[in-house]
Amino acid sequence: MKKILQYLFEGNKLTREQAKNSLLEVGRGMHTESEFASFLTVFKMRQITPDELSGFRDAMVELSLKTDLSDYNAIDIVGTGGDGKNTFNISTLSAMVVAGADINVTKHGNYAASSNSGSSNVLEYLGYKFSNDIEKLKTDLERGNFCFLHAPLFHPAMKFIAPVRRALKFPTFFNILGPMTNPSSPKFQLLGVNSDEVFNQYKNVYSKLDINFAIIKSEDGYDEVSLTANTHFADNNRDILISPKDFGFNRIQPEKLYGGDSVKDAANIFIDILEGKGTPEQNNVVLANAALGINLVYPKKDLVECVEIARVSLESKSALEKLKAVME
Repeated sequence: MKKILQYLFEGNKLTREQAKNSLLEVGRGMHTESEFASFLTVFKMRQITPDELSGFRDAMVELSLKTDLSDYNAIDIVGTGGDGKNTFNISTLSAMVVAGADINVTKHGNYAASSNSGSSNVLEYLGYKFSNDIEKLKTDLERGNFCFLHAPLFHPAMKFIAPVRRALKFPTFFNILGPMTNPSSPKFQLLGVNSDEVFNQYKNVYSKLDINFAIIKSEDGYDEVSLTANTHFADNNRDILISPKDFGFNRIQPEKLYGGDSVKDAANIFIDILEGKGTPEQNNVVLANAALGINLVYPKKDLVECVEIARVSLESKSALEKLKAVME
């Protein structure tokens, strides 16, 4: 690590292979916490390059608990968090709606980063049992077209990484790395980010991977389709802006996306929406995000058609039944 640190301190950038090997060594406990803290600080002081981010992703995937669910042709719908908007659990609800449309979802997530309730918080509160047992995950997919991969159970290397992150008390590249490291290697990924910088970093990394991807960021900083502004969207073939009207919806006010003051509040909103008691604004933002997930899996369907598929899933209570199926 001393040689790599000196190399970085001289203003050099890492190749993808150098970045991978550096993080592999950290994840195997080969360096001190102070060395790793210095390493992380370098990337706080300058922008991480696409090659470096790709290498760090490669390392975390290699270090993760291998969980082959490729037979399910699944999608992950996940955001970086950190947008500070304290919305309700839009991406997790969208994932349930996609599952309600009989599309397999292998969602990767963790506890909250900037809101009161992350995907792990709300699912745990509702009674979902976290597990890294592949048979349990397969059973969930068979029953409910949905399984949840609680990140700490699949990334044992974090025992060397997490204490340093906590001690530093500032965001590091791990804040954007998490959504990229789903250990089930889903065929499709809908990724939400909260800044133009991260949007471009993701686009550069994913354009070199064999994954059907879409990256989204609302123009006013949400890491998802918010319907409060246009959405910057990029996939394997396009880089465009999508307006609320493209989904068939009107623009909404930010306060309509408020996620409550506690995990209990978030869970109540979550269930209300699945039970058909959500507000029009809550429903519409969930349908918009779910529609992009459905469109990623079925690219020949237009966006409005995908919104209607999502609407049937929600209004028929199919999404709710999928949730109940994996809670049993």
